[in-house]
Amino acid sequence: MAGYDVLADVYEWLISDAKLPPAEFVASFDDVLSLLPLNAHVLDCSCGTGQLAVGLAGRGMQVVATDASEAMVRRTAQLSEEFGASVRAVRANWDELPDHFPDNTFDMVFCVGNSLAHAVGATGRGAALESMSRLLRPGGRLVLTSRTWERVRARGSRLDIGDRLVRRNGRDAVVVYRWEIAPQWEEEHHIEIAIAQVDATGLVHVRSELLSCWPYRHEELEVELDRVGLQTERSTFDLEAENYMVVARRV
Repeated sequence: MAGYDVLADVYEWLISDAKLPPAEFVASFDDVLSLLPLNAHVLDCSCGTGQLAVGLAGRGMQVVATDASEAMVRRTAQLSEEFGASVRAVRANWDELPDHFPDNTFDMVFCVGNSLAHAVGATGRGAALESMSRLLRPGGRLVLTSRTWERVRARGSRLDIGDRLVRRNGRDAVVVYRWEIAPQWEEEHHIEIAIAQVDATGLVHVRSELLSCWPYRHEELEVELDRVGLQTERSTFDLEAENYMVVARRV
């Protein structure tokens, strides 16, 4: 899985105001972080631009951040340097993770930001979960966030245009999502994300990227987690919510 190389330079427009500062992003996971030992070893898998990884390092954890996008890894390294955080940033797909780290390395693995849906179908998703499970120590936990794909599919193909300007780095932009919903769950779906920046002269500059995704039902995810030795401890799944979190422990 690759992607987000075009959007990497403007990815902060896709992060909510509340989660843009690393300290505030990591605070949204305080309840699960309380389960960790001191000096825990943590992997932020599909790290994006590094807000979570840097926030975790700021809590005194030993942090590794990985992403399939070289551009995202580069931005994570830049953010780490900006905050003086000790984060090892590595470009790696899910299936490459066991090549970089021994089994039983981490106390917690994060896979957040709806990234799992970019794994290619049930086979790719299962392989990604297997890789993450292998890297967890017995009793370690996977923390995964996901779109509520049942809700996404029910709304069908559509164009979602942001209803307000988002300001980042002194510049304003409108965020647009174009959804191509395939007839069947197991088929390849597409999301085109566009960030239309407005400069001081009123000109509009657009960065966009077409991404593939393979959605899944919550009940399918539960089965797939169990299949790779991960027992769900907590789930916030709600058909009426846009997103949910699952915390699963390696047994």
